[in-house]
Amino acid sequence: MELDDLRRKVDELDAQIVRLINERARLACRIGKLKQKDNEALYVPARQQAVYDNVAQLNEGPLSDDCLRAVYREIMSGCLALEKPLKVAYLGPEGTFTHVAARMNFGDTVSFVPVSTMDEVFDEVERGRADYGVVPVENSTGGGIQETLARFLDSPLAEIVLEIHHALMANCRLEAIETIYSRGEVLRQTRRWLQEHVPGAQLQTVSSTSAAAERAAAEPKAAAIGNSSLAAVHGLRVLFDRIEDYAHNVTRFFVLGDHVSGATGDDKTAILCSTRDEVGALHDLLGPFKEHSINMTKIESFPSPSEPWQYYFFIDFVGHPEDGGTRQALEEMKAQCVSFKVLGAFPRCAD
Repeated sequence: MELDDLRRKVDELDAQIVRLINERARLACRIGKLKQKDNEALYVPARQQAVYDNVAQLNEGPLSDDCLRAVYREIMSGCLALEKPLKVAYLGPEGTFTHVAARMNFGDTVSFVPVSTMDEVFDEVERGRADYGVVPVENSTGGGIQETLARFLDSPLAEIVLEIHHALMANCRLEAIETIYSRGEVLRQTRRWLQEHVPGAQLQTVSSTSAAAERAAAEPKAAAIGNSSLAAVHGLRVLFDRIEDYAHNVTRFFVLGDHVSGATGDDKTAILCSTRDEVGALHDLLGPFKEHSINMTKIESFPSPSEPWQYYFFIDFVGHPEDGGTRQALEEMKAQCVSFKVLGAFPRCAD
């Protein structure tokens, strides 16, 4: 078959693909109207994951599952926008890792709302100015992000796992750098590299990696650390990429909303609780996990923002609150706690 014949065949397939995508979108709009009539959530993480799993099962190549997932992410993003214009709040400005995670989950068709602080992400969702919010909750090398943990509200959650790579960006040579800007977590994740390559530079903490890039662009002997995509946005050069101290540097993000995600059969649940101040309280709290054969995947303690010497525990584990064993375990744990919240359940994200 000649080149022109092959291209003609591609054009014919494109016509079929566009027609079918729009047919799918019309069905999605009908589904959206039924959801709104019944006051159901438009964005359903369990359904999103089911679509991805189905596409992967149908895939016979040569395109990879990741490639098709990216295509379907944008198709579903466009369909969501047709059902209802969605607003997603995130820690901005544009180009932060939280922004990257939000786009990875929702696609590019929804409306993204950058805010200045983590608290504002929660506020936007709580006050109804945003349909959803995206916040970082844990880094594989730095641990739990207490600024997020301390502000969790009764929200359903979806999980996003994003591999994080840090780049050093500047408009000067490495030897000329006197100040390096970034978020505190990022500076800690690149500490060894910085000590080896720019030991004399002063490290300055700022509110976001995007703010760091903006500062570096305005100062002749300054640099910023963040996502390499920020370099083009702020007119910087990438001096070194992937400078994180640990190669497998992963951050988990949660999507905040106001509807509970249904069970998929492969879920995780997150809770927030505090125990009585007595010997063996934590041991007794975790006992139901063993009794009901539940795999705990995370536990993090942090001080109460309002009560001195009172500590809260953020815990997540494999299972869904609708599961019989999980439901019983949660009831037993709640009976032992001073305060107890089921933050939400979400399809387990593949690492």
